[in-house]
Amino acid sequence: MADATEGGTVKMAANERTAEELKEKANKYFKEKDYDNAIKYYSEALELNPDNAIYYSNRSLAYLRTECYGYALADATRALEIDKNYVKGYYRRATSNMALGKFKAALKDYETVVRVRPNDKDAKMKYQECNKIVKQKAFERAIASDELKKSVVDSLDIENMMIEDDYTGPKLEDGKVTLKFMKELMAWFKDQKKLHRKCAYQILVQVKEVLSKLPSLVEITLKEAEKITICGDTHGQYYDLLNIFELNGLPSPTNPYLFNGDFVDRGSFSVEVIFTLFGFKLLYPDSFHLLRGNHETDNMNQMYGFEGEVKAKYTAQMFQLFSEVFQWLPLAQCINSKVLVMHGGLFSEDGVTLDDIRKIDRNRQPPDSGPMCDLLWSDPQPQNGRSISKRGVSCQFGPDVTERFLSENKLQYIVRSHEVKSEGYEVTHSGKCITVFSAPNYCDQMGNKGAYIHLRGSDLKPEFHQFSAVPHPNVKPMAYANTLLQLGMM
Repeated sequence: MADATEGGTVKMAANERTAEELKEKANKYFKEKDYDNAIKYYSEALELNPDNAIYYSNRSLAYLRTECYGYALADATRALEIDKNYVKGYYRRATSNMALGKFKAALKDYETVVRVRPNDKDAKMKYQECNKIVKQKAFERAIASDELKKSVVDSLDIENMMIEDDYTGPKLEDGKVTLKFMKELMAWFKDQKKLHRKCAYQILVQVKEVLSKLPSLVEITLKEAEKITICGDTHGQYYDLLNIFELNGLPSPTNPYLFNGDFVDRGSFSVEVIFTLFGFKLLYPDSFHLLRGNHETDNMNQMYGFEGEVKAKYTAQMFQLFSEVFQWLPLAQCINSKVLVMHGGLFSEDGVTLDDIRKIDRNRQPPDSGPMCDLLWSDPQPQNGRSISKRGVSCQFGPDVTERFLSENKLQYIVRSHEVKSEGYEVTHSGKCITVFSAPNYCDQMGNKGAYIHLRGSDLKPEFHQFSAVPHPNVKPMAYANTLLQLGMM
């Protein structure tokens, strides 16, 4: 009996040594920003030593870097179940909750860290920032009146906004966007110059009116000789957006585009990206299409930089108007009654029809569940069925879910974005679920290619075009969330 006990102890010690080696291997991959391999080896270490809080905490941070906030939250929680005194676990859980917009839960964990480490300046800063957001949210709820909420447009006097004599940048011609204006605007932005606020407000007011007249599901028909370019996330990467136009041609009635959400946040030039896209929407309303992503929402803009960028370059009032405009962005687009495009993916329940999408009241912040949430947030998975989302919002859906939805709605396949892909695109679910992502070297660290898709009316067969990141000025994004991820490993 003693020999068996001793043998078990020796095996356990060997497992712990091997697990520690796997953790070090994972740490190496993490430092190289290869987060998928880091997660793989942290997971193998946990199989050998499942009661190690540090391994869970490290994997939680790797999940945070890949935006798998739901998994990150679960790992941080498990680390604290193993060791309730593990302070870094509270950091991780707070960061996960912040990313999910659960600010009160995050604040509670930051309070714990500050109490345990009263001299930790970093912890104190994060606590103060989180507390500020919680108070701001409470204030917004207190003054909100959905029925009587006035639009920012009602308080603007654009006509009497003066354009100073020393402003030499682009101006709308008789209050309208022209091709000449758009070319001047792109060059102006490329030189890191700011569009005059009068012109900015003119664009926002006009594009709100255009978008508000569109249905939640936009339906277009491509003739046999026509093609459309579908782009995925651009995330404030303005110089990469210009590169798309350089490679693929400027938008025009004969060169239509569809940008599939997540225009802002993360990158440093979200204002420039969104005004360029909105400008082309006004210039070519019937051949330049925009869909809403999960980052065209208040919570994400507050966390990931766009709100701060707008306030720094313009005003808080302008951000409020952006928020109003984003709420009118359509949620999906159907091409030739055969291809459905949305930012996120399919639904948490079977039986959703195109008519259900048409009926969605989209002029609001997205709910935590339901079809509108799913269109912005869900992700595909390789196995059949559905599972809890790695992001902590919506769900993951399998090939059988895709097949049933397509069959019930007489569609051929779906195109979505929402996820970084190393090649810029990915074809899954037997060719019936296509992901396209157009922000190369995402966040200046992922090393991925960007891609866009050509669809032709003759056969609707997707043609993939890849491109690499181009140089851009070194300007840091204004995202509070970025500071939350600057926590090291053990």
